[in-house]
Amino acid sequence: MTAPDSVFASDFKEEPYWWEAARPEPDDTPLPEHADVVVVGGGYAGLSTGLELARGGVDALVLDAEPAGWGASSRNGGMVSGGVNVGKGVALEPAERNAMLEEAAASFDHFESVVEREGIECHFQRTGRFVGAHSRTAYRALAERVRILNESARSEAHLVPPERQREEIGSDYYRGGMVVGRSGGVHPALYHRGLLAAARRHGATVCGGTRVEGISGGPGTFEVKTSRGMVRAREVVIATNGYTGPLTPWQRRRLVPVGSYIIATEVIGEERVRALFPTLRMVAETKRVLCYYRPSPDRTRVLFGGRASFAPVDAVTAAPVLHRFMCQIFPELRGVKITHSWTGNVAFTLDHLPHMGVQDGMHYAVGCNGSGVVMMSYLGHQVALRILGRTNRRCAFDRAEFRAIPLYDGRPWFLPMVGASYRLRDKIDRAMD
Repeated sequence: MTAPDSVFASDFKEEPYWWEAARPEPDDTPLPEHADVVVVGGGYAGLSTGLELARGGVDALVLDAEPAGWGASSRNGGMVSGGVNVGKGVALEPAERNAMLEEAAASFDHFESVVEREGIECHFQRTGRFVGAHSRTAYRALAERVRILNESARSEAHLVPPERQREEIGSDYYRGGMVVGRSGGVHPALYHRGLLAAARRHGATVCGGTRVEGISGGPGTFEVKTSRGMVRAREVVIATNGYTGPLTPWQRRRLVPVGSYIIATEVIGEERVRALFPTLRMVAETKRVLCYYRPSPDRTRVLFGGRASFAPVDAVTAAPVLHRFMCQIFPELRGVKITHSWTGNVAFTLDHLPHMGVQDGMHYAVGCNGSGVVMMSYLGHQVALRILGRTNRRCAFDRAEFRAIPLYDGRPWFLPMVGASYRLRDKIDRAMD
């Protein structure tokens, strides 16, 4: 039993709320000895690669150390968009930035088309997204962001002045904000389950519980050593993102795994949820250390996520921190209990951009920077098209420059310091108001 003053409900679970509808399950799919292409990673990127390769007549094998979907693909917030965060906070030449935003807009088109084509039932809706400005300075900066998003990413964005903020969110916490119409919400675990079924239906082989322990050889002669035996392949794709480990040290030095934490409240009813989310939009912030939150797909709970800690902590420790953040925005939720709390890794890059390419003869698709549902699906699709030879232009995220992080070997020792700096700057921005 929980203590009377605890934020935890009596039926609290330290696992994703999404698993109530779609828990990643172990499978006993036989491991083949040969495949045209072996894909390492069974999340959105890996399954999208396998799906497109199989549709193109290529024998694709997707491997995951855990049950497919166990990682971020069933642990994220289920917020989808086409370009809201691409290029945010990074200096790019206008032409390069616009090319990436156009590509990001195409990624949203691709996501919608796959959901429709494959008949994936995942509660996807174009609800739009509200981005709250944490300071007046941030609100003024959003005007330029709206212009860029509308010009290059077809985002259907507009500013929301402070006096009209209550039309979007039942809170006075922000200083106005921005609405991005071309955004929405999805049940991420059901979307993954639908991708998994589609990949298998088209002929891809997916083996969960199969850890890749070594990769040798080169294009045409790869040998992939797994915990269940050896597989020979013509091509290899690395799609491990926030769970990239020592198997691929080149990628590991370029990806910083950051834990993101999410809580789900107990059922509070649709009336109360609509009072907090009048338009039922997804919500994010302009902070460097942001929170993101949304109604549950059935509109009876609040799902609230953010960086509760930059040091490794478990989901139980993080939950009261997120609860406090949530109540700062919605004071009326102070007495509401938490039924689920969980965490998952997202992968950040030095330039805050997604990347695909080829290294050591292996293809890769990595670097979602916290916006992975649409982008990782799209990058996997693009890698498959490249292998199939069906691209007539180079993807904007297929960049030659992918810089390693100085003094970094895959263990993010610097995160607590960086996180503290970001939080301080956010507080200063707010205090300047």
